[in-house]
Amino acid sequence: MPALEMAGIRQLMAGTVYLLFFFYKGFKLPTRDQLIQFTWMSILMFVINNGFNTWSMQYMPSGMGAVIGATSPLWIAVISSFVFKEITLNAVTTIGLLLGVAGILVIFSDYIHVLFNGSFARGALLNIIASIAWAFGTIYMAQHAKQVNPYFSLGWQMFLGGIMLLLIAYITGQYISPLKVHVQTWYAIAYLVIIGSVLTYAAFIYALKRLPAAQVSVYAYINPVVAVIVGAMLNNEKLTMTIALGTVITIAGVYLVNRGFKKAGKS
Repeated sequence: MPALEMAGIRQLMAGTVYLLFFFYKGFKLPTRDQLIQFTWMSILMFVINNGFNTWSMQYMPSGMGAVIGATSPLWIAVISSFVFKEITLNAVTTIGLLLGVAGILVIFSDYIHVLFNGSFARGALLNIIASIAWAFGTIYMAQHAKQVNPYFSLGWQMFLGGIMLLLIAYITGQYISPLKVHVQTWYAIAYLVIIGSVLTYAAFIYALKRLPAAQVSVYAYINPVVAVIVGAMLNNEKLTMTIALGTVITIAGVYLVNRGFKKAGKS
């Protein structure tokens, strides 16, 4: 199944599950302002981030994609500092940024022979754009968050994002009839909907409401490590000492950026 169609079906189904639950609980339709906010968030977090991230997996290893995705805090630091002028980079954050970039370069050094190959470069670019979109979405959410149930908001974001992704997939020709899709693909989509979207996002929001953000952010360090290992085990993706070292350096950079943010917030 084409990547954008797959991402669209996943988000549309997951969003529908959320919305049916809340309509059953008596929630009303969102206001015009809320719908505009949900639409912008869905474009950044699901259409661009999830859509491009899924698309990039056609061209590059999933483990490397996860490591690039983990660099979102680095982009948040750069965008917050140089675009919105909200923070001033301190020494810890700056060192973290440099480490993060160095880690990505170390990983790419293992793929230098295909780095300028059209397909691989396309995948890397799509993944980087997805990470930047996530960073903008996170900043936008922090600036414009309103008093609305976060799960209800998430459901609308997934639902709207799924519709937009499917429209883009159909218009661009990245679409096939669902009747032609192999049953194993539907099993994979069911896993992504139930585990990867409904339960995982719910768990993330649940954790954010009950644990310190510093503890919740640990997932950003664990996720790429798990992805690299599982990619090697299930997809026979290349796992070398260079890739392992680059992953560790990148995660160390993300850790320092988050630590620098906390220091800036306390000062």
